[in-house]
Parts: sequence; C-alpha cells; structure tokens
Amino acid sequence: MKDGYIKVAAATPKVKVADTVYNGQLIKALMKECTDNGAKVVVFPELCITGYTCQDLFWQDKLIAAAEDELIGIADYSRSLDGIFFIGLPYEINGMLYNMAAVVSRGEVLAMVPKTFLPNYNEFYEARHFASGENLSTYVTLKNGQQVSVDTDFIFSCKQLPKLKIAVELCEDLWTPNPPSIRHAMSGATVIVNLSASDEVTGKAIYRRELVSGQSARLICGYIYASAGDGESTQDVVYSGHNLICENGNVLAESKRFTNETIYSEFDVERIETERRRMTTFVVEDDHRWAEFDLEVKDTTLSRYVNPAPFVPADKTDRDRRCDEVLMIQAMGLKKRLEHTNCKTAVIGISGGLDSTLALLVTVRAFDLLGKDHKDIAAVTMPGFGTTDRTYDNAVNLIKCLGATFIEVDIKDAVNIHFRDIGQDPSVHDVTYENGQARERTQILMDIANKENGMVIGTGDLSELALGWATYNGDHMSMYAVNASVPKTLVRHLVKYYADTCGSDLLESTLLDVLDTPVSPELLPPENGKISQKTEDLVGPYELHDFFLYNMLRCGYAPAKVYRLARIAFEGKYDDGFILKWLKNFYRRFFAQQFKRSCLPDGPKVGTVAVSPRGDLRMPSDACGRIWMDEVDKL
Repeated sequence: MKDGYIKVAAATPKVKVADTVYNGQLIKALMKECTDNGAKVVVFPELCITGYTCQDLFWQDKLIAAAEDELIGIADYSRSLDGIFFIGLPYEINGMLYNMAAVVSRGEVLAMVPKTFLPNYNEFYEARHFASGENLSTYVTLKNGQQVSVDTDFIFSCKQLPKLKIAVELCEDLWTPNPPSIRHAMSGATVIVNLSASDEVTGKAIYRRELVSGQSARLICGYIYASAGDGESTQDVVYSGHNLICENGNVLAESKRFTNETIYSEFDVERIETERRRMTTFVVEDDHRWAEFDLEVKDTTLSRYVNPAPFVPADKTDRDRRCDEVLMIQAMGLKKRLEHTNCKTAVIGISGGLDSTLALLVTVRAFDLLGKDHKDIAAVTMPGFGTTDRTYDNAVNLIKCLGATFIEVDIKDAVNIHFRDIGQDPSVHDVTYENGQARERTQILMDIANKENGMVIGTGDLSELALGWATYNGDHMSMYAVNASVPKTLVRHLVKYYADTCGSDLLESTLLDVLDTPVSPELLPPENGKISQKTEDLVGPYELHDFFLYNMLRCGYAPAKVYRLARIAFEGKYDDGFILKWLKNFYRRFFAQQFKRSCLPDGPKVGTVAVSPRGDLRMPSDACGRIWMDEVDKL
C-alpha cells in the first residue's frame, strides 16, 4: 500500500451449476489463495455462488436460500482475511429477484450492489429471471441478523488508503451507452470492479479487451473485470474466464482464456488521482453512498512492469510508427513557422552530434513539405577547441548527403580574441572557457540568419532542458527549437529510424556512426584525438534522467517513489547507490535551472511531457526545491 499501490486480483472458480456448497468452498479457497499472494481487492464473476447458467432454476426458492447461506458463510470466512471481496449471487427483495454483487470484508457483508442493465437479446434472457436494480435503494436483513444496504451507487473507501475508492458494475452494465461506472468515477471512485459472465464467440475477446481498457482510460481509473469460465453450462454457449486488470488505458494483466486463471496486478491509485487532478474537466460530483473498510498497512511487492524507457515503445512496429509521427510533428511545426515568417533560409549549427543531426533531418523534412530546395538550408559547422575528426567528418558527410549548403566557420581565433578582450586565460578550462565557445557559435548562427534572411533552428532536447545542460543565451537560444520536447532516449531512436529508412548507404552509415559517438558538447580539448568531455560522465546516464523526468512530471511522483521504481526498472544494470547519486543530481539541477526554461524559444510539443513555460511547465524560476531534496537526502 506504500506509495499508493494496491494489489488486486480477478479470480474465476470452476463452478458446478447450482451447487452452492461446492461453489462456496471454491470461492473461499480462492479468497485465501489471493490474499496469501498479497491481493487486497479480489473480484469474482457474476452469480458465481450459484453459477450464471442456472436458467429457470433461479425460480427455485431453495437455490436462492442456499445462495444466501453461502454468502453468510463466505462473509464469516473473510473475518481472518485481509482484503475486500466482490462476489456474485441472486438475491430476492420484496418478491423481486436481483443479480447482486455482495461486498464482503472482515466478516461482514458491507453492501450489495444490484445489476442495472439486463441483457435480453440473442443468447441472453436475464430479464426472464431478474429485475433491474436501477432504482433500488433499500436495506435487507440477512438470516444471521446483519442489516445490509442495497444500492447501485455505492463507493467503498479504504480507511488506511483514502485514495482507494471502489465501485461496482456488473457485466452488461459496461456494454451499454451509459455505464454506471461513469457516474461512479464522477463521484470519486478510483477503481471499478465488474462481476461478469461474458460468453465467448469469435472476435469477442478483442472487443472485450478494448472495451475494458478504453473505459479505464476514459474514466482515469483502475478496472478489474472477472468473468465466468470453465464450469458453467455449455448447453448453448461457452464461457472462457477472460479476466482483465486495466489502469488508465493500459492492460496490466490478462488471463489466458479457457483456463480459469487467476490474475494479479497492482493499481497506482496515487497516479490515478494525480491524473484526474491534472485534467480540470474531470469534475467530481459526490452523490453516492459511502462505506468504509479496513486493510492492514503493508508494503506492496510490485509485479507490474516498470518501463525503464517510458518515452520509447518497446515493440519495433509501434516504435517506428512513433518515430515517424514525431518527425512529422516536428517538421510540420517548423513548416508553419517558415511559412509565417517568409524566411528564405534555415540556419543550423551542425556538430556531428545527435541533437544537431536530428534537427537537420527535421529541417530537411520540413523543406520537403514546403517543396523548397535543400540548398536553402545553411548547415554551419564551427570547429572549436574540442572538435574531433570523427564528429567533424560526420557533420560534413551529413550536410553533403542531405544536399544542404555547407558553411564552415572556425571559431578558435574569434574565441581567443574574445578571451583576450575579457581577460580570460585560454589555459584555464573553466565555465567561461566552455560557454564562450557556445555563445560564439550562437552569435555566428544568428548573424548568418540575418545575412541570409533566415532563422536559426534550435537543436537542444528535452533531457538537456530538464537538467539545464545548455549555455544560457548560447545553444539555449534559437528562433525555433524543433527538439525542445524530444527526450534524449527518443532522439536516438528517431535518428536510427531515419538511418533505417533513408535509402542511402553513406547517409545510413554516417547516422549510425553519429549514434555510436559519445554524447559531448566538445568544449574541452580532445585527448589523443578522442572526445575527452562525455556528457553522461558529468550529469549521469540520460536513460536514468529521462526515467526520473517522466515519473516526476508526467506522473507527479515524489522522489522516494521515483527512486523505488528506478531500482526496479534498472535492477541488474545500475546499483542503488548509483541511481540515488544521479537522482539527487537530477532534482538539484531541475530546480536550479528553471530560469533557462522560463525563456525558451518556441518549439513543437511532441509528447505528453514538455517544459515549455507557455504550456506544460509554468513553474517559477525562483521556486525552492528544498522539500524534494530533503526527501532525496533521507533515501
């Protein structure tokens, strides 16, 4: 339960139709199995105490009475279990039979929730046996004397984890145009459970998966779907036990059909509430009845996948699609800006590194969209004190392969004159030595842009901006920054995608060598002709920083939670001390460097995380990061 995680389960017992005693024993065994495995919220299928397929046996008083007896026994059994359980049964009230979800915890039936929408088409004839619970709001007294509330609009709130708020719908309720889960979520429920008996026909599983995952996305919630399976009557249809656990559009766990597999995962209810808080159109209207339940406070061992590369799709097909889409967004942004300004030329500083390479590729695509000659791209290489033959040669090859106009301006003489003018000793390789070169390059690009009726295309990426790894008014500044919302981990894949699809052997080999070159600003002299200044040695691995950035900004996680997830994501690659070292560095730099982000040039947003001061990150430059650093220091 720490950090807002709660382990949940969807379980499908192999029932015997109408054998309530047998089914009750199975349900109790699964309750224990699930809680022994750490699950705190356990959902069973619709009408599982009797079996869904009893048909006209539901008219038998004996069956209905036996179902209640088993419910009382199940509730009593739950007394020693740490969890809340959702169990389906038929229940009669005032001569009407209802398809109910009983909510059980700590020896009590907390409430019963009736099904609202009864399918009465094709193979379904529920209205033959059951009444809709749409307007039902009452109390019933069980045989053991316990008084139980009955209502469709109930939210079950955990005292120890207040953000865990659970509501119920049953099977067909979800398949309707206006599912009850909508009003449940709009009343504050963060988790929806669905007790279902969905039969299997060709193609239905795909639709069902999309329906459940889509509802979890639309409602920004966790969704547990437990369906009837093997054991139900196969007189006319087959039930596959297709169980699903989804969160905010993601399928966290899915059973193998026809196996009655119990599935587990963990919901992050903190993340759910953070997402809702961010979405100001998600307005909560509290008109539900509430019931509280208790859980023991324990750490939740995470089984759900923690993605070490949240900006990069793991599947190659998805990744290629993402890369093409990002390149198009970047190019379209630049296309519009070039059209609006009537600039004849795009001016780019080409270092032979990743970021400037991507900016050049984007500019080429924008020019293709405009039908403009690549010769109107002024690609400027500016060798300095740290330039190596490798990066210089790659820069030259890129420019030639792409048909841009090659311009070379050696900055060493100009920088030495500048150092003389300000009294800087060139042998002192301090921040002035480095930033003087960066600002000289920016001045050259700006002046060429003025001279050629052009605009300077910015090359810095999202990861650098998050860390403030840019020279203020140096490479920090441009007239349109095409990479400003592209994280470094994605930059690599964009360049690789271009290499794989460009159709030119020389361009492909050059791009692959750019990818193989250590990331460096090349502001310090090389050692034996090799790059001496490696960015990731100085600020830490970009894959770590991109992970930190995503989980801090996109998910709103506190440092301790980011650290916990990073240890899982990078287990076996980085030790805990290494991760913590760079986490501290990330938070320190993130807060200290906001002043650079507060005056960023325009640039297109390509993903869900961005730091534009006009859009996604409206943060004061003088905000204090103390409470974040204090938490990091305690880790």
